[in-house]
Amino acid sequence: MPAARPAQLPSQRGSADETVAAGTTVDHLTETYRAHYRSLLGLAALLLDDTASCEDVVQEAFIRVHSARNRVREPEKTLAYLRQTVVNLSRSALRRRILGLKLLSKPMPDMASAEEGAYDQLERDALIKAMKGLQRRQREVLVLRYFADMTEAQVAETLGVSLGSVKAYGSRGIAALRVVMEAQA
Repeated sequence: MPAARPAQLPSQRGSADETVAAGTTVDHLTETYRAHYRSLLGLAALLLDDTASCEDVVQEAFIRVHSARNRVREPEKTLAYLRQTVVNLSRSALRRRILGLKLLSKPMPDMASAEEGAYDQLERDALIKAMKGLQRRQREVLVLRYFADMTEAQVAETLGVSLGSVKAYGSRGIAALRVVMEAQA
């Protein structure tokens, strides 16, 4: 991403651009990109299943926030806006993928490569598989709560559900994961 131009003081601008637009600045968005790109990529990785889609989703989220930066009136909410955009775009990507799978004549094999023999990788694969078996809301709550390290209130705000729903989805999701993971052990 190219470096943003330094902001000009009102006295340095031309008469046609005397007012400063409210919202997130390009500099602030650039700093947010540098500081949070990896965490947003990780968030997308837990909701999606391939790196290329995750990168596409996060890049698209930054593009959309950049386009709508004047609507983000409080710059401290830029990261929350980005997280919500990543979650929404991940949902859309999954919807498109499901539709594409329905249209495929034969399913593609889900085969692990020969290099994936390490115990940690197997355990991680088992957890990801178990996460995919959860209900969509349970998976979203667990990803945002434990991977993105958000509070229950932040998760509720991001997903647009009540705090009680976040607690219920989280509790049920952990219980379901525990059952699946213990059955595999």
